[in-house]
Amino acid sequence: MSYFFTSESVSEGHPDKVADQISDALIDHFLAFDPQSKVACETLVTTGQVVLAGEVKSQAYLDVQEIARETIRRIGYTKSEYMFDAASCGVLSAIHEQSPDINQGVERAAPEEQGAGDQGMMFGYACRETDDYMPLPLDLSHRLLKVLAELRREGDQMGYLRPDSKSQVTIEYADDHTPLRVEAIVVSTQHDDFDTDEAAMLARIKKDVAEILIPRVLTDCPERVQALFKGDHKLHVNPTGKFVIGGPDGDAGLTGRKIIVDTYGGAAPHGGGAFSGKDPTKVDRSAAYAARYLAKNIVAAGMAERCTLQLSYAIGVAKPLSIYVDTHGTGEVDEAGIERAVAQVMDLTPRGIREHLGLNKPIFQRTAAYGHFGRAPEADGGFSWEKVDLVEALKKAV
Repeated sequence: MSYFFTSESVSEGHPDKVADQISDALIDHFLAFDPQSKVACETLVTTGQVVLAGEVKSQAYLDVQEIARETIRRIGYTKSEYMFDAASCGVLSAIHEQSPDINQGVERAAPEEQGAGDQGMMFGYACRETDDYMPLPLDLSHRLLKVLAELRREGDQMGYLRPDSKSQVTIEYADDHTPLRVEAIVVSTQHDDFDTDEAAMLARIKKDVAEILIPRVLTDCPERVQALFKGDHKLHVNPTGKFVIGGPDGDAGLTGRKIIVDTYGGAAPHGGGAFSGKDPTKVDRSAAYAARYLAKNIVAAGMAERCTLQLSYAIGVAKPLSIYVDTHGTGEVDEAGIERAVAQVMDLTPRGIREHLGLNKPIFQRTAAYGHFGRAPEADGGFSWEKVDLVEALKKAV
């Protein structure tokens, strides 16, 4: 029997994502000047106001206010009518030094004994639904908002767009988990109040989403994904009515509130720890990246059609407490054998992960919108966890 599965995404202008991007901009600047910086910073955004809080241990001194303003400016909050403007919003910093009690567990005399910055469990996931080994509903949700942001910046076809937006995609699957068709698309986008006739304004936005946004998204999709658009999907555009008040003026934003958007759209478990605002000694971030890296390479190696991988850590302890692999009944190799192979092909201590994936670099702000996974590896080391360079080593180890 077929079933439906839904995932959502939010744009770079969504208030929670504004907060994530500011936090990760601070991470990048600290790492650029001091790669050994220890940072855990949170951001709150609301009407006309940004609050920065957290702990830092670094040799670098930053103008955190200007970093926050530049991030807001890049996102597109540059007009006073948005009630949240890069030039005029207040920026309050309550960042202070990292607790020495935490630091003693992370920094050791022998670098290879450096412990995890906190306890917890982290999950990685990969599947064959898309070329980037991501769940299809989330992949399409991200694509919709990336293209919507492009259209906003271009300004010629949908010049009324404002930065805040959300998307949601529902896919019908066969009982063997094969995607059959697109069932529903939801797009809610902030916009200028460009017509006194609200019904006409909403009709124009829905028409543009149907005739400009979705066709442009499809041009970059593989043919097998294009074939899932049968022409009968439900389309909901701004279903509550006009959406003029948005961004941090419409809703307060906090770092770390979109962890399912950041990961697998609900298709896999989540350990609960956010990524943004954390330097790579924090296993909430680095071990989640390692888990995705391993799961993706397991699937790319042909060992399974789908794979969920869990790692767990204790604060101050270097090696993971456990490694768990679930291939959801699609495995070509014994799961216990894969778990043993994973431990052989990669050093999964916090230091080993950072060195293997090259994480002590300013590469994190770009992860803070449109997902941390399913992105192409970049020349400067960004998204290194998306490489499939462990395939042969895993095959040999198994």
